[in-house]
Amino acid sequence: MKRYFFVALVTLSVSLPSLAGQLLKTEQWLDFERPSDVQVAPDASLVLYNRTRIDKFNDTLDSEIWQVQPDGTKHAFLLKGSNAKWSPNGDRIAYVASGQNGSPQLFVRFMDSTAATSQITHHALTPRNYAWSPDGKYIAYIARTIKSNKWSMELPGKPPGAKWNDDPLVMDTLHYRQDRIGMTNTGFDHVFIVPTDGGTAKQLTHGEWNVSLRRLGAIATGGNLSWSADGKYLYFDGQPQKNSDIDVFKSLIYRVKLSSGEVEAMTSHDGYFHSPMVSPDGKHVAYIGAPEWADDTYRHTHMYIMNIDGTRQRRLVGDLAGAPEAMLWDESSTSLYFTYGKHGSINIHRVNLQGEVEAITSGEQVVGLDSIAKDGTLGYVRSSAQQPADVYIDGKSAPKKLTELNNDIFANTDFGEVKEIWYDSDDGTRVQGWMVMPPNYEENKQYPMVLYIHGGPHAMYNVGFNFTFQDFAANGYIVLYTNPRGSTGYGAEFANAIQGMYPGPKDGSDLLSGVDTAIETGLVDPNRLFVTGCSGGGVLTTYLVAVTDRFNSAVSRCPVTSWIAMAGYSDVPAWVYRFFDEPFWEKPDAWLKDSTLQMVGDVNTPVLLMTGDKDLRTPFEEAEQYFSALKMRGVPTRLVAMKGEYHGTGSIPSNYLRTQLMTRDWFEKYDPELKKASEEASE
Repeated sequence: MKRYFFVALVTLSVSLPSLAGQLLKTEQWLDFERPSDVQVAPDASLVLYNRTRIDKFNDTLDSEIWQVQPDGTKHAFLLKGSNAKWSPNGDRIAYVASGQNGSPQLFVRFMDSTAATSQITHHALTPRNYAWSPDGKYIAYIARTIKSNKWSMELPGKPPGAKWNDDPLVMDTLHYRQDRIGMTNTGFDHVFIVPTDGGTAKQLTHGEWNVSLRRLGAIATGGNLSWSADGKYLYFDGQPQKNSDIDVFKSLIYRVKLSSGEVEAMTSHDGYFHSPMVSPDGKHVAYIGAPEWADDTYRHTHMYIMNIDGTRQRRLVGDLAGAPEAMLWDESSTSLYFTYGKHGSINIHRVNLQGEVEAITSGEQVVGLDSIAKDGTLGYVRSSAQQPADVYIDGKSAPKKLTELNNDIFANTDFGEVKEIWYDSDDGTRVQGWMVMPPNYEENKQYPMVLYIHGGPHAMYNVGFNFTFQDFAANGYIVLYTNPRGSTGYGAEFANAIQGMYPGPKDGSDLLSGVDTAIETGLVDPNRLFVTGCSGGGVLTTYLVAVTDRFNSAVSRCPVTSWIAMAGYSDVPAWVYRFFDEPFWEKPDAWLKDSTLQMVGDVNTPVLLMTGDKDLRTPFEEAEQYFSALKMRGVPTRLVAMKGEYHGTGSIPSNYLRTQLMTRDWFEKYDPELKKASEEASE
């Protein structure tokens, strides 16, 4: 008998009105609003944040910048756009919005009564990761440059005025495309600066290498720019300048001298470092990373600090359950704030220059740190299992909630209770998971259950509000979600336990042991089990239906079914190779063994496959080949190409609704209780 126990989730007090027992409806997704990027003014007098809503008529996400006083009053729309950042003295903000050419551009707006606004970039390049100079006269940003075709032929015989086809795209780099962007062989990411009162942007870095980290699989993204206190240097992260196309898992901290454009590497060429942050007094640079080369697919990173000239590099914080993120210096330059994930929760911590760490927030919650004012007021978004995300500040007193964005639509909604569980896997490994219960469930009744698997694979399910899970619960399902081996938030050994065997006996065993544990509670009907997941979750879905017939049906979204094929089709080929000791042309057996396409002969479970038709991460071909094999075997299956989607199937609002409804419909189609009820009704 496996050992398990429930753990009550501890949350902050909530301000929702008393519940009236209404169930969540799928269509409420269209009214569900999400806050992000909380920016407290330098003097803490005003708070700005991004407010994302769904445009129901145009089937898009609409981003606005809103403002609110620190006491929660005067909550109002400010302007269309996103990613606002205060100038150093707080007199202006910069933000990103659609420019005169229709592409995202940088704008600067005075925050006085004039509200004077200027568009300060005007080119075809999309600015991102921008930063104000200390004197407020310049903004630095990152943009992808345009590279001319090096291999263009002068074609003979073209008649005057003839309309011939354009030159082909010529690829000469390994990573020539990127999900949600498309072909990237056209240029490289580099650093620019532009005057804040308008003018011509100047490119500071050059060459065939990328500043800022590109997202590769589960690799974290850096990309922030940080000015030296005297405004003479910009610090940033980037790939090695030589062999960067292959060494995508190496990253350095650089600085560029504005007067000359000279670029200097500040860290080892064998390390993986990102997110430099210069202290306000200009004496130190804090950054995140790992100093040594490693072949692991998950790099467990730590917080480091060095003198402004690169000397005395040392680790400041290490051996945490998860990687430090969202670093911010306090005004005195004596400590840094940061977040990290542990056991499904994400909280804010502070560390001084002696490496002493203290918790600033605690509890079963998800906190995303965004900004800090000169007086130490922190701006962040917080959510918990039954509380959607809202804007908070935390200064010298207790945390203060400034918004209640979704109270209007959820005020009378009865959310499902979330039960935390810990259990032993087959080999004794302790695994954490959660069960979302149907609202007002009965202890003496059994319910159908959906095992929902996260992607990555190096990611962490957390205790934040999850609309998808609550939607399933409102429709009568228990939702089981767990963090099997390969997940982050439990240390490096746990995350790298699947190295060389993904998907396989360790993460698969952890998931099935979680199913056993849920059944042992007596709340789950063992004859009504379903499984789904996207990306890494889609991979494990195709693995589980090959090793067990206990699921009534499965929905595998954006899966990988052939590692050899993914190494050629995907936008992250170098990441794929890291899962194996040898390349497939030298040791193909290992690549085939871990490809679930090779296991399709053992599948009897009806499987719905769903992938975006523009997916470059786990391309549509991965689902197609698995679908074809199931059809040849006579296993019930369908293949859905979700139109307009890159990786994932729900970034377009209507596609999210389709994903939810198609998944439930597939489960219901093979639910024995529903089938029995239908047969009895037809008699």
